[in-house]
Amino acid sequence: MTAVAVAPLATPRSRVGARVPAVFVSLAVALVALVIVSAGSGQLSIPPDQVIGAFARAWNDVVGAVGLGFLSVAPGAAMEHVNGEATLWLIRVPRLLMAVLVGATLATAGVVMQGVFRNPLAEPGVIGISSGAAVGASASIVFGLTFLGPLTLPALAFAGGLAATVVVYASARADGRTEVVTLVLTGIAVNAIGGAAIALFTYLGSTQQREQIVFWQLGSLNGTRWDDLAVVAPLAAVGIVGCLFFAGSLDLLALGERQAEHLGVRVERLRVIAIVVIALLTCAAVAFCGIIGFVGLVVPHLMRMVLGPGHRLLLPASALGGAVLLLAADLIARTAVSGSELPIGMLTALIGGPFFFWLLRRTRRRSGGWG
Repeated sequence: MTAVAVAPLATPRSRVGARVPAVFVSLAVALVALVIVSAGSGQLSIPPDQVIGAFARAWNDVVGAVGLGFLSVAPGAAMEHVNGEATLWLIRVPRLLMAVLVGATLATAGVVMQGVFRNPLAEPGVIGISSGAAVGASASIVFGLTFLGPLTLPALAFAGGLAATVVVYASARADGRTEVVTLVLTGIAVNAIGGAAIALFTYLGSTQQREQIVFWQLGSLNGTRWDDLAVVAPLAAVGIVGCLFFAGSLDLLALGERQAEHLGVRVERLRVIAIVVIALLTCAAVAFCGIIGFVGLVVPHLMRMVLGPGHRLLLPASALGGAVLLLAADLIARTAVSGSELPIGMLTALIGGPFFFWLLRRTRRRSGGWG
């Protein structure tokens, strides 16, 4: 069984170079537009000009506080509704920022995982990292563990995700190669075991604890607070910045392990460090938002089709793309059904499931079969 290369058919360098500015500008514009639209959407509708005005006033307060008042902008339209400011800053802005962080972390983790395993089917949710993290979080909920204070739940989620990653990685390695089929099948087994463990904790927990565990299984950004962001943001920032340092090594690893070793890449050390960073990113996302699958599978492939396999472009583009995708999914989740909210994990699965099916068939066809 040979390893399946991550990169698709090579994209001419000139064509990629011409696309880069357009791709990044388009993603940035889409991100800003989605933030403004999402911030104004909900049971209390806030017009876009008032949203922009609120952001402008907040910006002016910040630059004024640090002595950079010359960077101030026009204050814009005032908020008309008496509860508009409170709704925006206490409920919607933390949720939007969490969507940006979670989408970026999951997409970045997907890029690194595909690069380090050298196959296009690797994704934190598909191979069980998210389930392992959710098991750790569920154990914290049911047993009431608080030995690390508010960091207990994220810490146990990290441990569960890391354990799942180690199991999958060890099982997928054979004769110095990472086998795609073994990777996927082991991920199915880990997800099944994780589902069984979550079901057990659901049975053992109280009514309130069961509701919290159901939250993990469905995935949601509802109820996000600034305190949650204070925990997730540093982990996400450290993980994403750390991944940028892998870009050159991942490009060399795509040539093959032996070639990468000859070019100075310490492959096994790279994989161990990458596994820890992937678990950090995934668990930072899962810790407060539950299981949100397929973002790390869909976004890297879409970006790779447009920009090619080079990780120096692929990593930041995927982070932006993941943020855009999850913001759009969250907007649909909040507004598609009047007076109700759809689970965001369900929406990402509806997008990612068919894409994963297509990817399996495409990979099998290009590699000439699994045998």
